[in-house]
Amino acid sequence: MKPNPQLKEFLAPYDKRIQELTMELRNFITDLVPESNELIWDNYNAVAMAYSKSEKLKDAFCHIAVYSGHVNFGFNRGAELTKRPVKLQGKGKLIRHISVEEFRFFPQPEIQAMIWEAIGISEKLNNELIGKKAQSKSIVMSIAEKKIRPNPKAGN
Repeated sequence: MKPNPQLKEFLAPYDKRIQELTMELRNFITDLVPESNELIWDNYNAVAMAYSKSEKLKDAFCHIAVYSGHVNFGFNRGAELTKRPVKLQGKGKLIRHISVEEFRFFPQPEIQAMIWEAIGISEKLNNELIGKKAQSKSIVMSIAEKKIRPNPKAGN
């Protein structure tokens, strides 16, 4: 699936390394689960992308959150994962993540197994998603008017 053209605009204020890392993580997910939709938020403090077999955030199984110095790769129901070969961060009720600074250190096989379990959790909560093979879409869900973004002129 091609990314929504606006995604490149949303990532433009970030350092080239962060932009490339974001796209590597994005490609990892979309290659692994090509039937997933990409739901994009250009939020106040981060660009976020959730991956779901529907067009609803509640059905998302994983996400990417882009910050100035790193990118978080997370699981929307990470606290419910039973197989956790990778130590996840987060103390909230559901969401867990890892911070990624370089794709070469991203534990792909371990995360892949966790993604399959996360998809199973999502499908269990919404059985309409089981076996769903619809055409995937990259959709901008919202754009925040006010944003905190790196300022390339200030050296961020």
